[in-house]
Amino acid sequence: MMAKGKKLYLGLVVLFMYAPIAVLIAQSFNASRYRGHWTGFTWDWYIALFANEDIVNAFLNTLSIGVLSASLATLLALVTALGLRRMGSHGRIFFRGLANIPLLNADIVTGISLMLLFLGLGLRLGYDTILMAHVVINLPYAMLCILPQVLSMDRVCYEAALDLGATPLQAFRKVILPELRPGIMAAFLLSFAMSADDFIVTYFTKGAGIETLTTEIYAEIKLGIHPEMYALSTLFFVAVIVLVTLLLFNYRMIRRYRKAEKREAGV
Repeated sequence: MMAKGKKLYLGLVVLFMYAPIAVLIAQSFNASRYRGHWTGFTWDWYIALFANEDIVNAFLNTLSIGVLSASLATLLALVTALGLRRMGSHGRIFFRGLANIPLLNADIVTGISLMLLFLGLGLRLGYDTILMAHVVINLPYAMLCILPQVLSMDRVCYEAALDLGATPLQAFRKVILPELRPGIMAAFLLSFAMSADDFIVTYFTKGAGIETLTTEIYAEIKLGIHPEMYALSTLFFVAVIVLVTLLLFNYRMIRRYRKAEKREAGV
């Protein structure tokens, strides 16, 4: 009886979380422009969405900024994690705490601070400032994915590669990188998801004439909710589901990799 009660409670929680999204998805296929009035199934709003040049440009900006910022944040996180590995325990704890502060800081504080910094440096707000801002907000998340794996990494294989005649660069490329690949992939996917989902920091660091999907949705909604926004929100939700699936798949790869390592070590 208690087990059924737990399942019922879990089902109600899931229903509460996803019922609004289900309504949104259904509304994106509704032929009627009016909410709550179903008149038939249609693809018209998706066709109108892809015919909207502003939406397409916002999507391309979101995609390019997401890929570039995720790549830069992952690279910086990898270099930082390798540097922290060589530090003493006290310095490592201090810098790890310092890196976690942006995770707890309010987005609006980060957005306003970055805007003031860019303006103080004489930079013109636009694509470049959004990209730099997204690298800043993505870096702590990328470090969360990479740093634990770097700190738990065994240095024996790297030193063995050097003893066998490999250069430091070859040993890093053929020994260290394959071992860190799951963490690097997780850092990139999580950073891309955070970049695509960000609104507040993007809103304060973007200039006139450039929009991402989140800011474009906000601008469109201020003029009134159009059915195309239902279609765009549905596609956004599907993209998030795909990213989460990739992250879960990557997590399973990490677990398999660690189990294989333990078997080889005879643990």
